[in-house]
Amino acid sequence: MTTGHHIVKSYDDELKALNDTIIEMANLTEIQFESAIQALMNQDTELAYKIIKDDDRIDDLNHEVDEMTMKLLALRQPMAMDLRNVVAAIKISSDLERIADYATNMARRTVPLINEGTVIRPIHNIPRMGEAVIEMLKNVVDAYIAGDADKAVAVWHADKAVDEMYVSLFRELLTYMMEDASHITPCTHVLFIAKNIERMGDHVTNVCETVYYLVRGEPLREDRVRKTRTDRLLTDDIETKE
Repeated sequence: MTTGHHIVKSYDDELKALNDTIIEMANLTEIQFESAIQALMNQDTELAYKIIKDDDRIDDLNHEVDEMTMKLLALRQPMAMDLRNVVAAIKISSDLERIADYATNMARRTVPLINEGTVIRPIHNIPRMGEAVIEMLKNVVDAYIAGDADKAVAVWHADKAVDEMYVSLFRELLTYMMEDASHITPCTHVLFIAKNIERMGDHVTNVCETVYYLVRGEPLREDRVRKTRTDRLLTDDIETKE
């Protein structure tokens, strides 16, 4: 009886450690993202280089999640909710790692943009877009911790506003480049940064879908509001990693 109790406690401890690692990874990813926006707006090259360096820690945590989940699947053979928990951890850690990669890409783009020294007026829309995605990330992590499927759905719907901000900024930057050819290079950097943020929002929606499946045991089947053909061309491209 005592041995069985220890086995169950050990199993519970392993699942808790897995969830704690996901939460730690999410917190570090959020810090990276916030720092990337700060580095851009404050023209802080030193902070940008720190973001690039700190990305390794999130990669390490992603590998830890992989190892922990493989061990749980091989040795514990989880079922039902426990199995969904393990599978969710694999998927969420992958999305968090990609979000952190985009924050790193933002930092890489920030360095030459600072060196360029050109003031790009539309850049002031970047923090608003970034704050919207950061809020989404915070809320979906809260939904994961609380097991709140309804909150995950609400965050999922919030991504529509981020897409709209990106399309608006894209058009503004395009106009800015047409007005003055000297703006093309710095505007291109800003455009890539905006695209990184838009893709972060897409990965947050992936996490929303995973949390929903974790809690409800079925896929999220709601339909998004249909985009115009032009908006789809701007937001539905294939993912690239710089």
